[in-house]
Amino acid sequence: MAVVIRMTARRPSLPSRRPSLSPLLGRVRDRSPGLAASLAAGALAAGLGLAAFAVLVIALWVSSPYPDSGPGGAVHVAAALWLLAHGVELVRTDTLSALPAPVGVTPLLLPALPALLVYRGTRDAVDAPDGDGAGAPPPVRARTAWTGVVVGYLGVGGCAALYASGGELRPQWPWVAVCLPLLAAAAAGAGVWTAYGRPREPLLSLVLVLPGSVRRLLLGRDSRVRWGTAVRASLAGTAVFFGGGTLLLAASLVGHGDAARSSFLQLTAGWSGRCTVLFLCVALIPNAAVWSASYAAGPGFALGAGHLVNPLASDPAPQLPPFPLLAAVPQHGPGTPLNWLAGAVPVTAGVTVAWFVAARAAKRSWPAGRTAGVAALAALLCALLLAALAELAGGPLGVAALTRFGPVWWQTGMAAGGWLLAVGVPGALGLQAWRREGAASLAAWLGFAPGKPGEGRTADNHNHKRKHKQRPDQKPKPRKQRKQGRRTPSHKAPPPPASVSPRAPASVSPPAQVVVVGLRPDQGDGDASERYEALPAEPREVLPGDPLTGLWEDEAARRARWTARRKLYGPAAEDTDAP
Repeated sequence: MAVVIRMTARRPSLPSRRPSLSPLLGRVRDRSPGLAASLAAGALAAGLGLAAFAVLVIALWVSSPYPDSGPGGAVHVAAALWLLAHGVELVRTDTLSALPAPVGVTPLLLPALPALLVYRGTRDAVDAPDGDGAGAPPPVRARTAWTGVVVGYLGVGGCAALYASGGELRPQWPWVAVCLPLLAAAAAGAGVWTAYGRPREPLLSLVLVLPGSVRRLLLGRDSRVRWGTAVRASLAGTAVFFGGGTLLLAASLVGHGDAARSSFLQLTAGWSGRCTVLFLCVALIPNAAVWSASYAAGPGFALGAGHLVNPLASDPAPQLPPFPLLAAVPQHGPGTPLNWLAGAVPVTAGVTVAWFVAARAAKRSWPAGRTAGVAALAALLCALLLAALAELAGGPLGVAALTRFGPVWWQTGMAAGGWLLAVGVPGALGLQAWRREGAASLAAWLGFAPGKPGEGRTADNHNHKRKHKQRPDQKPKPRKQRKQGRRTPSHKAPPPPASVSPRAPASVSPPAQVVVVGLRPDQGDGDASERYEALPAEPREVLPGDPLTGLWEDEAARRARWTARRKLYGPAAEDTDAP
């Protein structure tokens, strides 16, 4: 018993002999609930993306009447498509020439799913509860949530890339090392930034890395307003380019409907194969819209090395497999006026950019130089966005002639920027003048009407003053008298009723008079307090047995009543019954 008591007494002194944990391990232990939730969120996002692609591929494989491989091959294809959705270039080993052929055209509709999953996973990881679970948990630190989601996502993505390396579509590891972390980091960063309320500090910290001259140029006067206007205008211009390209694609498909339908039916005879082709066409519609936008801008796109298609001319394309979207390509030969109508797309985009910039410039009263600078900045941002989309929409589809398939990114960007500068900058200045000065001043500024800019607004601002201003030698015009509020009574007053009693006692006061507000005819438009006066009441009808009969015909009351009427209406108010 003594030994047990002695050992129990010595136990509190044992932990003091151990070395304490380092501060770094303590911080990691404190953050472990948030970090663990972030890792789980990233892994879950990658797993859900893989599962979605696997369900689609396995469903098409099951419904296919002639499957080429077993379930393992279908899962390998699903993992390869998931990597292709991140922009990873694949290599197809099973070819007729026994040479590996690259597959680098990423359907732009596929990256939306993994990016959305990572974005939502990061937002959920920021709000993950801590270990104690008491009350509302504080948000996880931004760095912890971002790191956990990206690491968890890349862990599952690396395993998927290793698994896909054993199939017919194998990923190229340099592209895996670049594209997979890039998409995960960008989507996770957007999720953290949104979860914290979109603060400005991270964006400003990126600007501080730039040189001083560039930083002063970017962070000048009204920098937030200028950059916000340029970003909105560039997004609007990009949307117009994309929408115009979609319209051109639809019009071309309608014009080449027979060729598109025959190519769709020629590819496969089974319903599962046709569903696969239809799914691939839908996933490639954004790519075809970007190709059409590049076609409208001028450079066009390439259907193989050295085979360009643009509004001015179309080179004969090499032997391509039948595909519905390729059937919409214009026929080879010189361009026609119908092809030149595609130039309306960049013109509309330039007008849209000018409209957005001019609206803010007129509201903020910017000078012409600042308006032109914001319009040029919007054109530059829109050109960069279109160049990036053109690079993502194209790529190799084989060797030899198919090493280049799609638009050239730098040509598309330069052409779009040139269109926007040529249309957007003058358009923004003209629309600003229109909004500031009005249509008449703009016509005068352009030389279509006499006058100088600013006269329209000046005349509008001083119209009220000019209307009431008089020359010194000009006599003031007499004001018109207003209509009388009360109609002038006739010369003769109505006789008293016949049922009146002869007299009433003189000591009794007349009945209470009804106050009637009326306009005196001799006062015109004078002071409002002097134009109105209390008028006597109209003679009321007296009935037999009325207790006020004698009071109404009192002599003193009748004299006072007619004296007040003479004062009000002058000598014209005569009465035969007046005393």
